[in-house]
Amino acid sequence: MNLLTFLPFIVLIGAMFLMTRSAKKKQQQAAQMRDQMQPGTGVRTIGGMYATVKEVNDDTVLLELAPAVHAVFAKNAIGAVLTDDEYNHIVHGDDPAKDDSPVVPDDVSSLTEGADADTDTAKPDLTKKSDDAEPKGGKADGETDAK
Repeated sequence: MNLLTFLPFIVLIGAMFLMTRSAKKKQQQAAQMRDQMQPGTGVRTIGGMYATVKEVNDDTVLLELAPAVHAVFAKNAIGAVLTDDEYNHIVHGDDPAKDDSPVVPDDVSSLTEGADADTDTAKPDLTKKSDDAEPKGGKADGETDAK
């Protein structure tokens, strides 16, 4: 048998090995992240809900969704453990870097204010003018001499 006939199979097996290896790494990182949860940390569930951890059990987590509103989630339902700054920024809108960052306008109007003041010329009238007079040749638009 020729080595070239087995080459596609070898490449396929190698690709499968690399894909399963990266998937295992991601699963290990997710499990490690879930093990780092402690009461008081902010989390995001896989459904996109933000909450604060109240209790951590073997397979479940008690989350506080709002003041005095608690729910039990499986540990696998936790998508991310957030830092305190990230959680406060998302949930409460706190932004400590807001004072230091330059102000960026939301629209272009602030960039063109100076240009509008210089061009105070009259704008052309683009409205349709209505003439009461009969059009040339006594024919309206679209009319022909055909009988």
